[in-house]
Amino acid sequence: MNQDYIIPNNWSIIEEGFDASQVKSSESLFSIGNGAMGQRANFEEQYSGDTFQGSYIAGVYYPDKTRVGWWKNGYPEYFAKVLNAPNWIGINVTINGEPLDLNTCKTVEGFKRELNMKEGWLSRHFIATLPNNVQVEVSVKRFLSLVLDEVGAIHYQVKPLNTDAEIEFQPYLDSGITNEDSNWDDQFWDTTNISFEDNQAFIESKTMKTDFHTCTFMESKVFSSGDPIFSAPKVKKESNYIALSYVNQIKKGETYSIQKFGGYTVDRNHDKTKLVDAAKVVLKTAITKGFDQLLEDQNQAWANIWEMADITIEGDTKAQQGIRFNIFQLNQTYLGKDSRLNIGPKGFTGEKYGGSTYWDTEAYCIPFYMATKDQNVARALLEYRYNHLEKAIENAEKLGFKNGAALYPMVTMNGEECHNEWEITFEEIHRNGAIAFAIYNYHRYTGDYSYIPEKGLEVLIAIARFWHQRANFSTDKNKYVILGVTGPNEYENNINNNWYTNYLAKWCINYAIENINKVAAEYATDYTKIMNKIKLSEAEIKEWKAVADNMYFPYSEKHQVYLQQDGFLDKELITVANLPKSERPINQKWSWDRILRSPYIKQADVLQGFYFFEDQFTEEELEQHFDFYEPFTVHESSLSPCVHSIQAAKLNRMDQAYTFYLRTSRLDLDDYNHEVHEGLHITSMAGTWMSIVEGFGGMRIIDNKLSFTPKIPKQWKAYSFKINFRNQIIKINVSQQQLNFELLTGNDLEILVNNKPVVLKNKILKSVS
Repeated sequence: MNQDYIIPNNWSIIEEGFDASQVKSSESLFSIGNGAMGQRANFEEQYSGDTFQGSYIAGVYYPDKTRVGWWKNGYPEYFAKVLNAPNWIGINVTINGEPLDLNTCKTVEGFKRELNMKEGWLSRHFIATLPNNVQVEVSVKRFLSLVLDEVGAIHYQVKPLNTDAEIEFQPYLDSGITNEDSNWDDQFWDTTNISFEDNQAFIESKTMKTDFHTCTFMESKVFSSGDPIFSAPKVKKESNYIALSYVNQIKKGETYSIQKFGGYTVDRNHDKTKLVDAAKVVLKTAITKGFDQLLEDQNQAWANIWEMADITIEGDTKAQQGIRFNIFQLNQTYLGKDSRLNIGPKGFTGEKYGGSTYWDTEAYCIPFYMATKDQNVARALLEYRYNHLEKAIENAEKLGFKNGAALYPMVTMNGEECHNEWEITFEEIHRNGAIAFAIYNYHRYTGDYSYIPEKGLEVLIAIARFWHQRANFSTDKNKYVILGVTGPNEYENNINNNWYTNYLAKWCINYAIENINKVAAEYATDYTKIMNKIKLSEAEIKEWKAVADNMYFPYSEKHQVYLQQDGFLDKELITVANLPKSERPINQKWSWDRILRSPYIKQADVLQGFYFFEDQFTEEELEQHFDFYEPFTVHESSLSPCVHSIQAAKLNRMDQAYTFYLRTSRLDLDDYNHEVHEGLHITSMAGTWMSIVEGFGGMRIIDNKLSFTPKIPKQWKAYSFKINFRNQIIKINVSQQQLNFELLTGNDLEILVNNKPVVLKNKILKSVS
């Protein structure tokens, strides 16, 4: 770990004591969101110290022109930037003419910041002495409503402690914002109108190029010792800014407070000419409910989420805090309400990586959403890719592929590829396989086959066509090979015959053929519709089959392992244990040339294949490959520790599995990779859930049945989780002494426990020895 200031707590993320060096990290860790918008935990009052200001609206982006000194055919024209949206949370606070600014205060005492994950709110409390020697006590609470997801609410209180004081609250809206991350320092937003009415204010703006129209809005109420103060505010209006000023004389020991309601209406959901009207409607609803009722609604909405999604751990507070933090942030990012959205790698916590969709969704997130929500949420994520199929075909056509072959983007907002690193854009093609695997995984888990004839088969065929064309026949090897690729291990670029990629290609082709035959036999109407659309012939399928049946896989007889790629054994095979800690992380300490020549693996690569296709290999083969590759793995991708934790648990190496679990669950809380200030690793958080459910819980689908082989780390007294399996809710509780299962909804269900059949009956606790 690289930081250790977050106080262990079962239900909250807590920071005590103000430290300016931690501000940007805490802005990430204490981020809040509601699926429709989100924001870093910036202070409401002004802060002149080092800060990363960030507010974000789901689905709103800017196509920042790619900045390279050269161009290649098919290269993305832009990198999709997650846009820093107009700021509505700001409240300038002035006390006897002195701005409240924690960076300039003489002292800051009793500072405490809390992100309450159980109830979904963020708070701060501190006592500050300003440069003019006025001492004030400040308490703030803020949340983004899950019930009214266009609205957030702030309750900000100031109490002068050593003198009477004139206190000014100046809530404002600001659309003159910039991105932390920008290629050309373009202007991303154009402010089109600013208006105000009584205690309300509105900024209408639109994004350049993409032309998203938004209205940023606010309404405020002020109170003295809890009693409302009715007075018209003074208005300050500039080209990109509007503020309403409330000034009052407050006696020593009394409280002056403001409640601010704000947020966004967007033309994705409303008529772009009526965004202010829509904002007034939602403000009226919020004001009528009031801060306290909205907060109560928030508590209940989160209680409903936790009822299904919570994982409990007894006897290990850091482990408990870690898993709940991961589950909380996943639900803040994506709730499945809007099928046009997806799960960005930073969610609403930062701008790095851009885009809203990576292969992370299919490989890591879908299992979490399948098991903790209704299966329709996972199906919506699959449909998101189906809706982008034509764009995926266009992406492939730009690279010379034809006949309906599809290459899904590595990074996208609207289906177009927008990743601007050539070794990723052109070569990290394994992402296609993750999308096909997600279709298989969805059917395997939910039992819902209907998606495949309705939509999924077209995706599978387009992906199979890509793999057929991407492979070429090697007369030297008398096999089909796939050249010039990057596998999941991005510390290896432009290599030949990445085992994971080749294996996925073979599997995708065979899986597509299997489903073509099944749909032809059982869904004749759908089959005819699809074949009329895509013009697939038996001759083409035969060509696919030749590729799959004759795919080349690099293998070492000496080590008895599949090689990550051709030439892997030519490297100087020095394990990570012999790499000085001072040189870690290597992506921040080494040149790229040195990384490429090293044996070090960023994340699970061959082992990623063993994770996906565990049932196609023996446990002895898994052990052989785990022992060979893990010692070279630096785990500098957030997606790495969870896979290794699951496999270590499978191999009954519980100490190692536990260590990897802590790393994945506290990756950001303890800043393992020296980068939490840039934002959180949202998609890999689903891997933390997998580490417990699939790793320690041993959950699998075997012979169309739910199966568990539970284990428990010695550090824990017990753990429990729930899953929604084919619309039946099962609770699993594992302790050092007992193993209990309970079917909470649905009819009798036969499962496998340690490879033996067990029948669960509704509401009856079943103990298994």
